[in-house]
Amino acid sequence: MFRGINPINLDTKGRMAIPSRYREPLAVHCAGQMVATIDTESRCLLLYPIHEWEVIQKKIEALPSFDKNARRIQRLLLGHATDIEMDANGRLLLSAPLREYAQLEKKIVLLGQGKKFEIWSEVLWNQTRDEYLQLGDADTQLPVDLQSLSL
Repeated sequence: MFRGINPINLDTKGRMAIPSRYREPLAVHCAGQMVATIDTESRCLLLYPIHEWEVIQKKIEALPSFDKNARRIQRLLLGHATDIEMDANGRLLLSAPLREYAQLEKKIVLLGQGKKFEIWSEVLWNQTRDEYLQLGDADTQLPVDLQSLSL
């Protein structure tokens, strides 16, 4: 279970250091084998342990290729999916096309999302977070499943 927000510096080669608290679980759970792809709704990356990604990939591959929206998702998610291996120093090398899509520069944010991480430009994350918080101030309706949740 990945949770929390972690500010990280991307080095000049495009490598990011995984926070130490996640390194051992990732080594045990997936031997440091991960897959990164783009988020089709936001300018961020999705980072999955390999086993979690394989479940999603099978579902995406099973979508009907003659359906225009399904084909769009297949092309974007599978087409950008990149195998990444955590090195001995706990770093991941993000490819140039992935970094470019998510507008990743020096300062990035690793956001735990349960079974996956999101990787954001710090600037884009702060803007998105602020937009989400402003929406919370508006008269928005929560999904039915969340209305009975007590925090």
